Parts: sequence; structure tokens; C-alpha cells
Amino acid sequence: MPHMARAVLAVALACAAGHAESGPRPPCGSAAYPPYPEADHPPTVRVWRSSDLGSDWKPPACTGWAQAGFSTLVTTVARFRHTSGTEGLRRRIGAISEMAGMLYWSATHQRWQTLIVRAHALSGPDGERRRQDFSPDEIARGRSQYFEQEDNLTGKAVFRMRIESASPDRLVFGIENAGTVHFALIPIFHPGEMQAIYFLDREPRDVWRFYGMARAGGKASGLAAGGEASSINRAVAFYRYLAGIPGDREPPAAR
Repeated sequence: MPHMARAVLAVALACAAGHAESGPRPPCGSAAYPPYPEADHPPTVRVWRSSDLGSDWKPPACTGWAQAGFSTLVTTVARFRHTSGTEGLRRRIGAISEMAGMLYWSATHQRWQTLIVRAHALSGPDGERRRQDFSPDEIARGRSQYFEQEDNLTGKAVFRMRIESASPDRLVFGIENAGTVHFALIPIFHPGEMQAIYFLDREPRDVWRFYGMARAGGKASGLAAGGEASSINRAVAFYRYLAGIPGDREPPAAR
């Protein structure tokens, strides 16, 4: 092969490899990556490693995440059918108390278990004033809402939910921990070190695209690191909850 042809091929292969591992790409003005599966198919879930993307990986600007890097990064991509429109999805997002009892497959114990033990809406970030679930009208662009949830591992924590978009055809909201999260009294996530963002876009015939991205910050405690199967199953549990799919539907996403 001539030297010039070899050089061109080498550049092309390098560019292709760089594109393949350029990291997750939410639907923010360009095609999503990983791509969406067909409607009613299982979600596509990927756990990214810092060895794939580099320790200084920078989140896409539309996430609003300022810090570079991560210790855990998971994307969940799917299409699902939902007949009650944006109003129904906004109600679902605001129904914090209904997250209690959310199920996931425990890869450690090889059985379905409760992921969220208790959950309730709050009137502010202090965690002291409980209130009723948020109405669909409160799931509005630019609004921030707070809630407290207790999961099966880290116990109680207060979270902030910010609504980035709430139009008839698109819903975008982000969630991050507003206070320190502990495990056995040891701090494992300082404020803002647990982050997730979700993009929902309407298609014809009551189909919605779902793109979720969740990460733990690069400075999170090593005690927070879980197995890949656990990260996948917890991400799928929230997707199933939001899409109205039974949490214990077989098969589990990862065993």
C-alpha cells in the first residue's frame, strides 16, 4: 500500500475510534449516542469507564454539569409507549411518594428487592417540611423542587430536581443530591456529586424517546463504587418506573 494511502487510512481509523469512544451524547441538537432502540424493546444501557473516556472527560454542555470526570457513568436509552401525553408524564415526575416501593434486581442477592424504601416531596432544601406530591403545573420549566428519599443502601438524602424543559413534545429534568449522602455514617457523596439528567421527546403514535444519563463525581468515596450489574439495574428501575413498566418484569436487565 502506498505511504499516502496508509497515512490516510491511519487517520480515518483514528477518527473512527475517537468517534466511537467520544462518550455519551444526549439529544441536544444532534443525534443521540448510544442510539435509541425500537419501541417496546428493552432499553440500551451502557456503563462507561474512565479508561474509555479519560479522567478529564467533560460532560456535554446541555447537562449543566460543571465538573469534569466521573467515578461512575451510566446511560439508559429507550423508546416506550405512553398514552396520557406530557400532562401524564409531568404528573408521574411530580409523584414523589409513588417512588416508594420501586423494585430492582439485586445482582448480589439474585432476587427482586425494594430500591426506594420511602420518598416524599419537600417544601425546601432543609428536609424539614414535607408536603404533598408536586402537581403537573409545578413541573414547569425553570422550577426547582426538592424531595427526600431513602434507598436500600445509603438511607435518607435530600435531592434537588430542576425542570429544564416542559413543552408538549419535550421534557428535560435533572436531579442531584442537595445534601451529603452517607453510608454507615461515612460521607460518600458530597452535595452535587450524584447527578442525573433525563430527556423525553415525543414521537408519533404515543411513543416517547427516553435518554437518561447518571454519574457519580470523580471525588466520590470508593465505598460508593458498585458493580456494573448493580449500576445497570438501578438505572433500569427508574426508567421502568417513569415509563409505567412493572419494576420486576422479567428478565432483569443484568444478572
